[in-house]
Amino acid sequence: MDGNGRWARKKGYERLLGHNAGVESVKAAVKYAREKGIRYLSLFAFSEENWGRPDEEVSGLMALMAKGIATERESLVRNNIRLRVIGNRDQIPKGLRGVVEEIEAATLSNSSLDLIVMFSYSGRWDILQAARKYGEICAKATREGLSLPDLDQNSFTELLSTVGIPDPDLIIRTSGEQRISNYMLWQAAYTEFYFTDVLWPDFRKTDFDLALESFNNRQRRFGKLK
Repeated sequence: MDGNGRWARKKGYERLLGHNAGVESVKAAVKYAREKGIRYLSLFAFSEENWGRPDEEVSGLMALMAKGIATERESLVRNNIRLRVIGNRDQIPKGLRGVVEEIEAATLSNSSLDLIVMFSYSGRWDILQAARKYGEICAKATREGLSLPDLDQNSFTELLSTVGIPDPDLIIRTSGEQRISNYMLWQAAYTEFYFTDVLWPDFRKTDFDLALESFNNRQRRFGKLK
């Protein structure tokens, strides 16, 4: 979801106002995804690299995240939407973690849409933490005199933070950027990409529809012939 800062700068606003405007686009995207019957919607809200931004902006984003999900709690419950936050939680402030965990628990059994917020996330972190998990499994097996478990693509996928979530069919990137930016590096092996010049705060139903139309007109072969 790129372009909040540029959107604010073009209008002469502070960057945080751009992030606030981006929240409205999140609400619109979630509503439309549910209307279209999309089962999983992931939003790359804050990367591990984003911790390197100015302290004032980071603090503002933490407060915005806490307020945003708390405000939407009843809407998520009412609309049968499950919230899942994925990322390096050790870096997330304790207060925000508490809000996240409470709402995740409250929406755990919801099943119309899984809203997956990638927060303090990066694809490299995800692969590394999966590798560490496998190392710990191997170390335990060695201590107990057991054979080391086999490792293949399927078993490695089970160690990723996105376990239980299908690989993304489509990744939409706004604001004219055309790179993966450390997002779902393992999971996006055969994902379709859609790039738009629209800044995220301006992204609405029509823009979402154009992305879905583009996706539906593609032939996916997954490296095979059809």
